[in-house]
Amino acid sequence: MRSSATRILLIGYGNPGRLDDGLGPALAACIEGLSIPGVAVESDYQLTVEHAHDITDYDVVIFADADISGNEPFYFRRLIPSASSGLGSHEVTPGEVISLAQTLFGAATQAYILGIRGYDFNEFGEKLSDLAVKNLAAAVDFVSTVIRERNFEEAAECFTCMKQPVADIYTDNIILN
Repeated sequence: MRSSATRILLIGYGNPGRLDDGLGPALAACIEGLSIPGVAVESDYQLTVEHAHDITDYDVVIFADADISGNEPFYFRRLIPSASSGLGSHEVTPGEVISLAQTLFGAATQAYILGIRGYDFNEFGEKLSDLAVKNLAAAVDFVSTVIRERNFEEAAECFTCMKQPVADIYTDNIILN
């Protein structure tokens, strides 16, 4: 999907009051600050069933969240809809959101997940660890490029092939190894 008319929604979620759990909202704030045409940004503490309706107006949705054990600095994958084992009214997974959007609203939205590696989750405070800040910077660079170039599927395939993003030490650009 490479059309500049592609409507994109980025949802960053997590609790900024729990240190690195705030990586999703921090990424959302950074992407929103870039004012990329055709991109809407939302930030929330957690995903809810209402997000299923929200995504129906978009061609692509990217869910961004902190990950306590994921690859460094982040991973990016195509999201597969998943059936719920029992929906609650307060928290659902990204796969459940997509499944609900398809089932209830006939959405054809392509979905991706960006998991940013975090380290400190067990304290209270509104700051990111130094390592999480570096991972966030890499994720912002990566996802802003993917959004501008509209090459979501190609980017996700690179991660599926086990190619990992690395920083070029001379330019600080993110490349796929």
